[in-house]
Amino acid sequence: MTTHILYNEALTLQIRELGAELISIKDKQTNTEYLWNGDPAYWKRHAPILFPFVGSLKNKSYRYNGITYPMSQHGFARDMEFTVINKSDREIWLSLDATKETLENYPFQFRLELGYRLEEKTITVLWRVINQDNKTMYFSIGGHPAFACPIDGNGKQSDYYLQFDTNQPLHYLLINEDGTAVKKPFEQQETLETDKGILAIDSHMFDRDALIIEHNQCQEVSLLDPSKKAYLTVSFDAPLFGLWSPAKKNAPFICIEPWYGRCDSSDFDGTLEEREWGNELEVGKQFEASYTITIK
Repeated sequence: MTTHILYNEALTLQIRELGAELISIKDKQTNTEYLWNGDPAYWKRHAPILFPFVGSLKNKSYRYNGITYPMSQHGFARDMEFTVINKSDREIWLSLDATKETLENYPFQFRLELGYRLEEKTITVLWRVINQDNKTMYFSIGGHPAFACPIDGNGKQSDYYLQFDTNQPLHYLLINEDGTAVKKPFEQQETLETDKGILAIDSHMFDRDALIIEHNQCQEVSLLDPSKKAYLTVSFDAPLFGLWSPAKKNAPFICIEPWYGRCDSSDFDGTLEEREWGNELEVGKQFEASYTITIK
């Protein structure tokens, strides 16, 4: 399993060709690891790419052009080998193209490119989706980075805090047991009430799986240690994001997930083209987006 290293004076990153996945963010001075270590007893992944779907589809399938296609949660890119197309000490780009196997479940000729750029103590994660087909392409894409919480074994998760770049209550959707979103109008959704943007991490926060926060309510989320000092910040332009930790396992990490798309709603009965928060890409066009992780 081939792994590539990016580094500068402050940080060392490791990126794996399998899934083009970031698997380590380490401070060179303190040797602190900020990314989840992938212990399969809790969750075997670190920061997978979600493509061409984010979350679960209703009945684990979708309809397109009169055909029903099966699709597993979060799509297939996270489990496929990418090819390195460009690399330096501080930046790497990897690519994935449609294959005979992907076309059986996702009938589009695509090219997916992932980039990682290291500048001082900030990692920029870059996404580029290219439609190489002769028809409009429909897709979702998202990040799923898991960050150590507690950090360096200091305390327990419920001693920590989240900080948002808004003082307003955050409305969120919950997830049903089948992976679909509990359908509620925005004004009737559950809410996170913060203290000037700061929220204590409750041990039961993720009892119902991930929290789905839509409509650009927030574009910056920080993790704070027990003294309320931020140790990392995730910034994004994505219209929605998820927060997740496998609460039933008391896992020592929290995911902050920028998304362009989400799981189906519980009442959804439409086609691929009609999925909520989906993206469409015309022939020959490309979609670009990014998010950053800044170590404090």
